[in-house]
Amino acid sequence: MPRIPSSPLLLAGLLASAAVAHAVVPKQFDAIVPRSLPGSPRRWTYASGVAELALAAGVAHPRTRRVAAMATAAFFVGVFPANVKMAADARRRSPALRAVAVGRLPLQVPLVMWARSVSRSAATR
Repeated sequence: MPRIPSSPLLLAGLLASAAVAHAVVPKQFDAIVPRSLPGSPRRWTYASGVAELALAAGVAHPRTRRVAAMATAAFFVGVFPANVKMAADARRRSPALRAVAVGRLPLQVPLVMWARSVSRSAATR
């Protein structure tokens, strides 16, 4: 089984990049906000982008890395319903878009494991 990457700065970079994407192209994120959430999808899009930016900063800093990485793992679990909605909505799209949307679902598992690995690495230092 391949080893899970534990680079905290790479994880922080992924989170920061996602945060920027939420701010630059919010419409694509608005579309995957589950309808069951209260308030406007745009508000959730911006809130998740702010959360990703805060998590990125926390993971990047050695003093807050352990807790921030565990919060990141929880965040990755928490946004899974948006990926499920994206896959469900893709049923009416092209086969390529369906494949991408469905393919994202299992990617949450290694992301959660990566964040947990970063947290464990920080705890041992």
